[in-house]
Amino acid sequence: MLTTDVGRVESEDALPRLIPDEMGSAQGVIAWSSFVFALLQSVCTFFTALDGFRLLIGVSSLAAIIQAGAAWDHFHADWIRIPMMGFALVGASLNLVVLIHVRHLRNRPASQWRQKPLTPRKISMERVQFILSFVTLALIGIEELTHLRTFHRL
Repeated sequence: MLTTDVGRVESEDALPRLIPDEMGSAQGVIAWSSFVFALLQSVCTFFTALDGFRLLIGVSSLAAIIQAGAAWDHFHADWIRIPMMGFALVGASLNLVVLIHVRHLRNRPASQWRQKPLTPRKISMERVQFILSFVTLALIGIEELTHLRTFHRL
């Protein structure tokens, strides 16, 4: 017999008993729910901390763009700009000349008998090369026009 705090006597049969399997599953549920709540709390803490970092991120972004502007002046100097534009112009032009020559050779009547049909991948790669070469030439032209308007010299 057991006594309780109020002084009543109860039998041992009146107390709820857990079967060992139920006790293990109950502990598992408690452990997993504790883990889930701890995970939720961690996520909440993470976003709360991230919210505090927004100001820091904004200020550092502003400082970085100011530094990038200062660095851009060094990279936009004529000693590096002109050779890079020259390399881009020569590369895009050479690529266009080679692609046009390959098409010319492929379309000649003397080479028709030994031609294999081009694969779709080969055709798409040639188109991409043409497009990239024309875009490169267009960007060179745009850069030179804006440079001329901004600095009144090429």
